[in-house]
Amino acid sequence: MPEHILFLTGRLAENSLRRVLDGMQPGGFSYEVRDLGINVAGLMTADMIGRRLSLRPAADRIIVPGRCRGDLSALQEHYGIPVERGPDELKDLPQFFGKGGKLADLSRHDVRIFAEIVDAPNMTVAAVLERAHRYRRDGADVIDIGCLPETRFDLLEEMIRSLKSGGFAVSVDSVDPHELLRGGRAGADYLLSLNEETLWVAAEVASTPVLIPRSPADMHSLHRAMQFLTDQRRDFYADPILDPIHFGFAESIVRYVELRRAFPKAPIMMGIGNVTELTDADTSGINAVLMGLISELRVSAVLTTEVSAHARRAVREADVARRMMYAAREDNSLPRGYTADLLTVHARKPFPDTPEEIAEIARAIKDPSFRIQVGHDGIHVYNRDGHHRGTNPFDIWPALDLEQDGGHAFYMGVETARAQIAWQLGKRYAQDEEIDWGCALDRDRDDKREQCAPGVTHEARHGGGRKS
Repeated sequence: MPEHILFLTGRLAENSLRRVLDGMQPGGFSYEVRDLGINVAGLMTADMIGRRLSLRPAADRIIVPGRCRGDLSALQEHYGIPVERGPDELKDLPQFFGKGGKLADLSRHDVRIFAEIVDAPNMTVAAVLERAHRYRRDGADVIDIGCLPETRFDLLEEMIRSLKSGGFAVSVDSVDPHELLRGGRAGADYLLSLNEETLWVAAEVASTPVLIPRSPADMHSLHRAMQFLTDQRRDFYADPILDPIHFGFAESIVRYVELRRAFPKAPIMMGIGNVTELTDADTSGINAVLMGLISELRVSAVLTTEVSAHARRAVREADVARRMMYAAREDNSLPRGYTADLLTVHARKPFPDTPEEIAEIARAIKDPSFRIQVGHDGIHVYNRDGHHRGTNPFDIWPALDLEQDGGHAFYMGVETARAQIAWQLGKRYAQDEEIDWGCALDRDRDDKREQCAPGVTHEARHGGGRKS
């Protein structure tokens, strides 16, 4: 028999939820929609569910709103059936069930990320360790110590030893073979970048070399170096060098393709900083496209940097991209619907509700609290006393009559400003939540918990007592 699913919701979302489920025409399950007796489904909590749904329902699975707060494991144990969060927006249910009703598995990948600290010779050991911890938190597998031409590097050995003591895998990147030799002798795991003429360094140390051609056009020299180390039964990475756009970019991609054809199983590295750093475009999209190429070619490792301010999330973006591309490749699928973390500026479906659906919800409101939604036609603000629409908060503001309520005015100003940004860019907006910028935010700032401004009470935020 098909699975029977109970969907829990609130009064305002019940009709929309039924329409979405009816439109899906689910053949794999039957369903029941139950209003738990609250207006806003997003305010549902696990404790509330436990109080209002006391008996085990006649269902095989319960799905609650994505913004439902609390621990669902106790409910699952109490009812004896799975209790799961659905998507944040009920309009995303078709996509949610399109992948079997489970979140995409982004735990796997097959690309190692080398994160380069390019100015290491000018940094202290403590500063390098701090940077390394951030890169590892963002997904880096190897910390690359970048050396600078004609610059003394007295702390090289100490940095390597400190990083190794901290549990980091370490690589050294230098054009000076003697500097690479120092790095190898200090315990570096990898050395970037050796060519046919500097292979003697690899014979002196146990570090795994990363091979490059003597010049970008001299791929035969790279092939010979690869064959030499293969005969020596030594591990290596081969890097044909990715060039910047308009300085050989297209031809360099051809080199990677041809190298993979010539050596189907050879481990390849791609340094992507020449494109992410040297292109004035958001790096999230660049990293996605490059990682798609890397996934197709089965490139084993990438070297990335965060030098330019606009590339300051490059490591984190590369981590998300490698996982997304791996999952899509394993599914023999386009890289869509796996994660929105790389959609930093726009959303695939920014306006889930039509103006007509928003108007229907607005007509059902019987209390003074203001609700804010964003549709393709602009910002909608409504309560029991009226429904107002505009594309600029200043156009809506006079109708809200908030001059005598400072706390509520502050809250509404913040929320309508967020709504305007979401409408202008095409991002999802949800009242009382920060806009989701994906990888674009620092991890320690990426906190979506509600925060009140000092002096603004929860009652003021939600319009309690307004126009009573």
